[in-house]
Amino acid sequence: MSRPSIIAQQNSAAGNKKMNGDDGSAETNNASTDTLTDSTLMTLNTTDPELSKSELLAAFTVSALPVQKLNDSTHNQTTTEQRLALYQRQLVRTRQLYSASVQSRPTYLVQRLKSQFDEYQHFLMSISLDKRGVVDTEMLQRLWQQLHIVDDIIEDIIRHMPAQQPAGWQITTQGRNYLRLPTVGRLRQDEPVADQGSLVSYVLAHFGVMSYTYDRSYYIGHVLGYLFCCYFCAHLSITYGVTPLAPNVVQDFDYASLETPKMVRLLQALDGYCKKRIYQLAVICARLSYYATDRRIEKMLIAEVNDFDKKLQQSHLDTLLSQGMMPEARESGHPSI
Repeated sequence: MSRPSIIAQQNSAAGNKKMNGDDGSAETNNASTDTLTDSTLMTLNTTDPELSKSELLAAFTVSALPVQKLNDSTHNQTTTEQRLALYQRQLVRTRQLYSASVQSRPTYLVQRLKSQFDEYQHFLMSISLDKRGVVDTEMLQRLWQQLHIVDDIIEDIIRHMPAQQPAGWQITTQGRNYLRLPTVGRLRQDEPVADQGSLVSYVLAHFGVMSYTYDRSYYIGHVLGYLFCCYFCAHLSITYGVTPLAPNVVQDFDYASLETPKMVRLLQALDGYCKKRIYQLAVICARLSYYATDRRIEKMLIAEVNDFDKKLQQSHLDTLLSQGMMPEARESGHPSI
């Protein structure tokens, strides 16, 4: 894996360089130098210890944060502190992943973590429900088996993406956590989701930090993460809204809040190849998403409701009524109506 420019930095005699590829060359975003400078999401000055493979895997396996029940100043302050601590843990973990030696870094990490992803567990449950074979899951099973392509695409994107100061966005998706981002604080109607408890959070962690509170998502990082969220929701026809994250919403964390014209310039400066690859990544995640599985389960529900020939039953009913007979349902073992 190459180092992501949004989270990696290297100290040298010439000063701090922002990495963009395996060769360590620095790259600036010339089209948006008026608003963005080469920077990183680094907010901690401590040196992260190198982890063994087992320790690194353990860092990606954590429990969901407890849900806050009350909406008062004390609990809101707790949520603010938990969100900041979550973002810092996400940063440290990703830095440790990309700075790990070849021996310590798990090969195709996404495959190793697959069993903890909500999307995968939901998919397995849906297969057990489909007693009538309503949904063709062969392609989806093959995609889950070949999940390593997610890591391949991420590595390719990181190799080509320019360095960029992290920017923040607030994302709403009909008041639901359809992106399955790690939850912090109060929740409106969703269940808790652990950090790295979903495929989407695994992908976004390579480009920034993220969370979900009450009825909205927060993402701070590279603009490619913003594009991923837009492509993901659009592919699933989920109504969504994205607005710049106002300054100081996440306190003690450095990020830019971009107005629309600056966003346009930033996207204009982005390589078209990166956009296409992040779109491919979003489509894969959308096809495997919790939301898409729910839509397939709805088809199973309809199939169970309509598991008999209604026209035949109507014809049978009309025949009985024309003969002045009481309709019966003895075939199913039920007594006469």
